[in-house]
Amino acid sequence: MNRAVKIGIAGTCTALLVTGGIGAYNIVHGLTSGAAGGGRAEAGQSVDPAAVSASPPSDAKAVKLTRAFLDSWSKQHLDGAASDTDAPDTAARALQMYTDGLDLKKLTFGQVTAVGRSTVTPGATKVTFLVTAQVAGGTWIYSSAVAVVQSTGGQMAVHWNNSVLYPGLGEDQSLTAGALPADATTARVVASDGKTDLATFRSLQDITATIRENATPTGGSTGTGVAVVDAGGAGVETLQVFSKGKAPVIRTTIDARLQAVAEGAVKDDHLGERAAGAVALDWRNGHILAIAHTGADGDIAVNGIKSPGSTMKIITSAALFDQVGLTPSSPAPCTDSLIANSQSFHNDSGVRADANATIAQAFTVSCNTSFIKDGFRYLVHDGDASALHDEAVNVFGMGSWSIGGGVATTDPSIPPDVQGGDQAAQFIGQGKVAATPLFMASVAATVRNAGFKQPIILPGQHQDTAPRPISARTAGYLQSMMRSVATSGTAAPRLGGLAGVGAKTGTAEEGDSTNGWLTAYNSRIAVAALVVGGRSGVDSAGYVVRPLLTAN
Repeated sequence: MNRAVKIGIAGTCTALLVTGGIGAYNIVHGLTSGAAGGGRAEAGQSVDPAAVSASPPSDAKAVKLTRAFLDSWSKQHLDGAASDTDAPDTAARALQMYTDGLDLKKLTFGQVTAVGRSTVTPGATKVTFLVTAQVAGGTWIYSSAVAVVQSTGGQMAVHWNNSVLYPGLGEDQSLTAGALPADATTARVVASDGKTDLATFRSLQDITATIRENATPTGGSTGTGVAVVDAGGAGVETLQVFSKGKAPVIRTTIDARLQAVAEGAVKDDHLGERAAGAVALDWRNGHILAIAHTGADGDIAVNGIKSPGSTMKIITSAALFDQVGLTPSSPAPCTDSLIANSQSFHNDSGVRADANATIAQAFTVSCNTSFIKDGFRYLVHDGDASALHDEAVNVFGMGSWSIGGGVATTDPSIPPDVQGGDQAAQFIGQGKVAATPLFMASVAATVRNAGFKQPIILPGQHQDTAPRPISARTAGYLQSMMRSVATSGTAAPRLGGLAGVGAKTGTAEEGDSTNGWLTAYNSRIAVAALVVGGRSGVDSAGYVVRPLLTAN
């Protein structure tokens, strides 16, 4: 029996319907129901959109049809329910997907109420109702609505779209219940303790977002509930949670305790709100333990590419030991100034001239002229000034590092083909030499570990190797010299008295200003800090480094 016949029967029974109420509805419903399971024998004809009346059906008629539709749906007579719509075939498929996707056990409806003309569907009466669905994992209760339209001939139908199933459900979307779809954005990026969320640290918020986007989470479990999924089954929105899942995690090398210390250190009152950046490493394995920064120029801890000043004397000394065979006791006269390649160089204030100074003594007081004189004399040959670059690459691992998780870092730069005054300036970390706190922390770590371990922020991340390990001889020389800097040299005002600490300060000229640097290590970590505008390394970066070295 088709829809036209059904509507005709309903028209002849108007008086019966009015006086008989729901009982009369059941008589008509029985006449139009199939023998098997109470469903329609055939799907009804849809209301022609061109013939939809501009006048919506009365509230009573709209509620009556909605009840018929919901009754069939609740009894899982899906063809019968679909025949009450203006798109029977589409509705039947969607209703079946609803049943299957939710693993529906039981469906009931209540509070069926007409609320007047629909503001969305022209010529329709809106009817609201409450849905109680027992689905996989629990009971889901929500409010929904249909729009009931009628033709100019009085034929009524539920206007079909997916929002009948759930308000706002798209035509290419469906519902699922049980295990909620995986959502990569819920992964927690955590410290090495496996618990502390890195997003709680201001300096790591961008890094956390990048790692979450690029790294693969592990562990975790999905919760149960109801969700909207797209055509491919990917989660769109969670509608109901029956049981909470456990978010997967991405574990990093960050030490939560040390990170907290670093966050405070870069904001030390002595810095006068100058931009600062610091990195701490586990020198034994290259694991990044802390990254902290302030200022408006982004993460200067891993991307603040600046002239490193006298911290570069660590690499200059290593080149003199490895490539020339000098020792800490080799002569390195300290003069007030000198000229190299027509460029004049001078020392920082407070550095006394000493014609009998050794490399170790010049390193301790940070005499610029000593390192320019020895560097220019021994490491520049016939205009070739690539020796410092070679030492940085071959021994200290300078190159393009990938610390993991898609986190971008800026590569240090010691050009192999510097010319003019830059051939001398490079030996004291000026000219075209540029580095980041990340790189300078690695330099200190290489000295303390007696070998290079490329910094990483994800355990198990690939670590580049240096072409040549630092010799035990050179590492021993540098450790002794850096120890002297910490105990009696330029770093002593901040680091003196700390056990097992080696350090090197740096003050780099930048235009009319200076930047302060300090790199150091103790028995567990290597750290470097940069303070933009710092008047000296010890009186700026020193206030950042000390709390990290003394953290319990």
